Amino acid sequence: RVAHMVVEVPRWTNAKMEISLSEPLNPIKQDVKKGALRFVSNVFPHHGYIWNYGALPQTWEDPRHVDPDTGARGDNDPIDVIEIGERVASRGDVIKVKILGTLALIDEGETDWKLLAIDVRDPLAEQLSDVADVERLFPGLLRATVEWFRLYKVPDG
Repeated sequence: RVAHMVVEVPRWTNAKMEISLSEPLNPIKQDVKKGALRFVSNVFPHHGYIWNYGALPQTWEDPRHVDPDTGARGDNDPIDVIEIGERVASRGDVIKVKILGTLALIDEGETDWKLLAIDVRDPLAEQLSDVADVERLFPGLLRATVEWFRLYKVPDG
């Protein structure tokens, strides 16, 4: 259960960055909506993204496929990764991560899977195998993560 993620958004930053699938070499660029650069609002008490956030390269959530668990089609993006280790990564870092669990979201009617993971080099990585371990070693992080995804788009309407 180890994979490599590309960091799009380092922890505690607000610029909504993503891998551009439509451009050669797939650069990481700031997302634009209605002609404006996108930023995520702070979700009190957090500032920006509360973990390193990115994607698994060469994966894709197929918009033609209805996910049996969510009943919704894929979001046409790579599979997202939430990396919970102690290091604040840099945009573009490729990190070898241990996958600990999944979170299925429905975003604007589309399935948007999130993989919960930790950098294999993190001091706590060997003590983590699943979401129960995350709750034990990072009490409240799972609840904060669900709450963050529930609220982060509210200020944008």
